[in-house]
Amino acid sequence: MAETTTAPETTAAASAAPASKRNEKVGLVVSTKMSKTIVVETEMRKAHPKYKRVLKSNKKFYAHDEQNSARVGDMVRIRESRPLSKLKRWTLEEIIRRSSLSQVADEKPKAVAAK
Repeated sequence: MAETTTAPETTAAASAAPASKRNEKVGLVVSTKMSKTIVVETEMRKAHPKYKRVLKSNKKFYAHDEQNSARVGDMVRIRESRPLSKLKRWTLEEIIRRSSLSQVADEKPKAVAAK
């Protein structure tokens, strides 16, 4: 009788599975006025059921930003999490692209001329 082990096969299958089943969304930061909170707006495109015209709709999500690293205009990825407050159910996963407007705003205070 030959013994067969299936341990290597099961570990390979487990590593191929996704790390998390939580939803992720990509959107634009529209507000950073709150402490450790950003407002991310996502755009959804959907064809009308009857007329087949593509319609755009926007939705805002409140996301937790622990380091306050995101700025207005940045493209970010947010991930679903447990409820953190009345409206906050998302956390900032990563900043995909920095806004060119935020870089200009950072340079302006340095160039302030004293009278």
